[in-house]
Amino acid sequence: MKKFKGFLVKEFHHIFRDYRTLLILFGMPITQILLFGFAITNEIKDVKIAILDKSKDNLTKEIGDKLISSGYFINYDNLKSEKDIEPEFRKGIVKEIIIFEPDFADNLNHYGSASIQLIADASEPNLANMIISYTSAIIIDYQRDLAKSSNYIPNINTEVKMRYNPNLKSVFMFVPGLMAIILLLVSALMTSISITKEKEIGTMEVLLVSPLNPLMIIIGKVIPYMLLAFVNASVILILAKFVFAVPIVGSIPLLVAECMLFVLTSLSLGLLISTLSNNQQTAMMASLVALMLPTIILSGYIFPIESMPYPLQLLSNIIPARWFIVIVRGIMLKGNDITYIWKETLILAGMTLFFIFLSLKKFKIRLE
Repeated sequence: MKKFKGFLVKEFHHIFRDYRTLLILFGMPITQILLFGFAITNEIKDVKIAILDKSKDNLTKEIGDKLISSGYFINYDNLKSEKDIEPEFRKGIVKEIIIFEPDFADNLNHYGSASIQLIADASEPNLANMIISYTSAIIIDYQRDLAKSSNYIPNINTEVKMRYNPNLKSVFMFVPGLMAIILLLVSALMTSISITKEKEIGTMEVLLVSPLNPLMIIIGKVIPYMLLAFVNASVILILAKFVFAVPIVGSIPLLVAECMLFVLTSLSLGLLISTLSNNQQTAMMASLVALMLPTIILSGYIFPIESMPYPLQLLSNIIPARWFIVIVRGIMLKGNDITYIWKETLILAGMTLFFIFLSLKKFKIRLE
């Protein structure tokens, strides 16, 4: 029994000496419960909307104020005409546009009926459904309050229109998100084990004495995986178009170029992980655990970023997939050109340069 007790104590000492094991045992559960607890929600909050008020009377103002005061919506813009609707949606900021018909109050007072048009960006169908449901519920609640203070029963008709995905097909949302996750994980995973593999099998010494400088070695590591990722991206786009019938409204060359930029970002991130890792197992764990969970939760692929707590919204800015998903949805579903996605493109390019710079710096340190 004493021998077994000594063996048990030795195992506990072995576990507590290994900080990586402690991180997995205690750090991962805490991180997962915090991320899932705060990010996964069926509610909406602070969704940006725009209002096109053709009547500008006291009732339309009251309805607008009731929507904003609910805490679910933020009035991002007041539109002047219907010509502003398409450019507003293409920016990707506004998720719903509310249109009040002309003479709204007069129609409701004299005829007992008036109309409101609700137009939602259905490139994210689940979010669009929730937004329409919340808006309709608030309008119905206002209608009830108005009926209590009136001598008639008012009837506010809501006409719902879904843009970019009128049938609310969930595959329109999942395909761009899956494209981001697949390209990120495959590219980052493959490159993350490239340099660590050289260390483990002992061929790093060959690279150390070769005439190749660190930049040339990194480029040599990236190019094969970039070509393979290009094949992956092409296959995904072909399947999306011809199997799942996801439309590609925008420019295909622009879409391919953005895919390759994201692949380059993922490859550079994988290279950075490989330069920081001592073995393939560590590199693989970092790629799978540190990238997959934040990418799925914080990229806006499934859960709306606007409904997350502010710290998680800030954290989502450093997730490359967040910006790529905006780009892909914009090009495929809305037909956006570079004038609408230049900011996201610059962010991905900046991340790529940053990751490559850090990889070079760490790689040079390891060569010394």
